[in-house]
Amino acid sequence: MSKFLQFGLALLFIPMMLFSCKKPIPKDLNQENLIPKPVSLTATGSSFEWTKNTQINIQTGKEEVREIAAYLADFIAPSTGFKTEIKELKKPLGSRGISLIINENQKDLGEEGYNLIIESKKITLEAFKPEGIFRGVQTIRQLLPAKIESDSLQKGPWLIASGTIMDYPQYGYRGAMLDVVRHFFGIEDVKQYIDYLAAYKMNVLHLHLSDDQGWRIEIKSWPKLTEIGGKTQVGGGKGGYYTQEEYQEIVQYAKERYITIIPEIDMPGHTNAALASYAELNADNKACELYTGTRVGFSTLATDKEITYQFVDDVIRELAAITPGEYIHIGGDESHVTKKKDYIKFVNRVQKIVQSHGKKMMGWADVAAASLDESSVAQFWQTKPENAVKAVKQNVKVIMSPASLAYMDMQYDSLCPLGLHWAGFVPVDKAYNWTLESIVEGIAKKDILGIEAPLWTETVETMDDIEFLVFPRLPGYAELGWSPVENHSWDEYKFRLGMQQERFEFMNINYYKSELIPWQVLKNKELK
Repeated sequence: MSKFLQFGLALLFIPMMLFSCKKPIPKDLNQENLIPKPVSLTATGSSFEWTKNTQINIQTGKEEVREIAAYLADFIAPSTGFKTEIKELKKPLGSRGISLIINENQKDLGEEGYNLIIESKKITLEAFKPEGIFRGVQTIRQLLPAKIESDSLQKGPWLIASGTIMDYPQYGYRGAMLDVVRHFFGIEDVKQYIDYLAAYKMNVLHLHLSDDQGWRIEIKSWPKLTEIGGKTQVGGGKGGYYTQEEYQEIVQYAKERYITIIPEIDMPGHTNAALASYAELNADNKACELYTGTRVGFSTLATDKEITYQFVDDVIRELAAITPGEYIHIGGDESHVTKKKDYIKFVNRVQKIVQSHGKKMMGWADVAAASLDESSVAQFWQTKPENAVKAVKQNVKVIMSPASLAYMDMQYDSLCPLGLHWAGFVPVDKAYNWTLESIVEGIAKKDILGIEAPLWTETVETMDDIEFLVFPRLPGYAELGWSPVENHSWDEYKFRLGMQQERFEFMNINYYKSELIPWQVLKNKELK
């Protein structure tokens, strides 16, 4: 070998040696501001750098994991400019890069738990089920710099603090509700809402699809529900509705983010839109006028007519056929003009209709007046808990949605320009400072499926309005459902929440800048 060739090879190897000897930048995992807070975390003081050469490794034949890997690669692409390669390997565990691994020996992690091991040369994300991989990906997302959320190219480096995280949820049901009736929201807005839930490891979206002011889902056997009932909203706007195909698009989008859609058809009250569409559903066989106000409790289906139950059966049948989740929500709240005996008869019969179509009934806790099957679920919402306790006494599980704590449409304070306050004001600290298992005497953790934070839309007309009332409260509700109670501390949480400010800015979220939060001082004033 000539001296010139030896010299040339030496020059070639110098940058390779420099790269291989490059020391990882110190970074403290304990200083990251994860929401929800993980079950356990151990820092090792180093970091992993995601570069243009980083690849995502998956096991051969794991198509569902491949889809999650593609989701992660697509997510980081706009801000980094990286075209991350996804590589199938028989044994990805020892590989460099980011490995997403299903481990059937990790059954103790449950459906959504994961182990995350971050080293200077590789990241290993391991779970019992793909759902756990997806939840762990959201943790990787939060460990990356906040500018990863940008939809335009940003400068690196893209460092992730090293250490280990073991994590799993305390409750299997962690959701939010969106009322698309009082004001209608199109499918792109609903998808955006789903993305916000996914970012904080929530797994349920309850869609309120019918009420006095509108009917929002196509029912092919009763077309006037949308032709007439779908054409208005609060204040007299044009309203709108989802075709069944559009609804299925929402369901699929949510499914890809491991979020279950629970549709609600509210009855026998909150039914004026249906009563305006079909006269035969009224006791007097006269169609009601369309309603665009916000009063409640004045409408009811004719509970003693067989046509009413044919109507309910058709609606549930069509909805069940396009809803893969196990629940159909029948509402059942504030049916003030329905006689109690008629209400009980109605709920008992509708419960059987829901079951006949292969689903389980969910209802606001008012339904506990009826004889509930143990497979049904009651949703606690009133300031008075008697109905929820009555459900538990029937061995029925409950979802905790106390209006005075968890309703995201409640104003933050008396100066808040959006929202209502019939259940009181709900500032950010009050929204966080409670536990699911201690809020109602007589309801223990074993009786609770989880938490849901509803957003009613009487005063909400745009996506900016949604974001203003949802953020910064939503991350706190996510933490109440995911993290162990011993990890809950407002005095500590408020600093983690404040450090989410830059992330909110890069996500273009119109968040409420509560004075209760020590917001991060933004270094980059041109985030948008």
